[in-house]
Amino acid sequence: MKFTLSVAMNPLDQFADLARTAEENGFSAIALPDSLFYSETVSAEYPYTPDGSRFWNEETPWADPLIAVASMSAVTSEIFFYTSVLKLGSRNPVLLARQVASVAVLSGDRFGLGLGVGWMPEEFEWCGAPYTQRGKRVDEAIEVLRLILGGGMVSYHGRFFDFDKLRMSPAPAKCVPFYIGGHTDVALRRAARVGDGWSSAMMKFADLESAIGRLNELRVEYGRAGEPFEIQAVCIDRFGPSGYREQAGIGVTDVVTQPWVFDGIPFDGPIGPKKDAIKKFADETIGEFR
Repeated sequence: MKFTLSVAMNPLDQFADLARTAEENGFSAIALPDSLFYSETVSAEYPYTPDGSRFWNEETPWADPLIAVASMSAVTSEIFFYTSVLKLGSRNPVLLARQVASVAVLSGDRFGLGLGVGWMPEEFEWCGAPYTQRGKRVDEAIEVLRLILGGGMVSYHGRFFDFDKLRMSPAPAKCVPFYIGGHTDVALRRAARVGDGWSSAMMKFADLESAIGRLNELRVEYGRAGEPFEIQAVCIDRFGPSGYREQAGIGVTDVVTQPWVFDGIPFDGPIGPKKDAIKKFADETIGEFR
């Protein structure tokens, strides 16, 4: 079992301290969220809360996750980083490939790309991407990313993206793993078909178990059952060593957490108590799995 520290919605000036403290205390990775902007109104419901509302506001801090990784990797040496998850539907994959390759190389190949389609029509439309046929566009975008990041002179001629031979140098020395997010059957199929893993949003244990079972079925269907596959979980009703063992029992490989939440420290709380909470979590929980 691995443990990942999420820095979602924390003040940006705390990121370096959080990364260093996580690395010093046995966390395997840092997970970074993605949000392009806060629109005053939205034309779709947020899919991961019971009532469809957003649980952040216009003042909640967000950093571009790739820039944040570059910053945090510069003050650490071993800990891994991944997006959880970056919204691919509103981005151009050729430009994104340049950014991902840069982050992977500059971090010493300590980067994984968590990808989702995106849920908010405004993010698509105001960034110049159509909301319609977003799933098919994302499937092509993933192909483009893998192709360019693989190195060499490459070309692509698809329905949505089209370019003649190009090369981006340097390419990452190691393959950048792709972790696919989303809870719908279409998203689970995408993860099983092309992903190196799956990233959950906030889920109850029973729902998480059901999703993992479906993923396992789909991986068999796509002939990928024997390949390595990460399950990165944010489970909202199983905690502590016994709860994490239950998660491992259903196939979770990576627990994503914010230890200070257990001590009642808010997102915008001071860095000192957060560092103390990370150390306590490492002593009481991570130590049980070493």
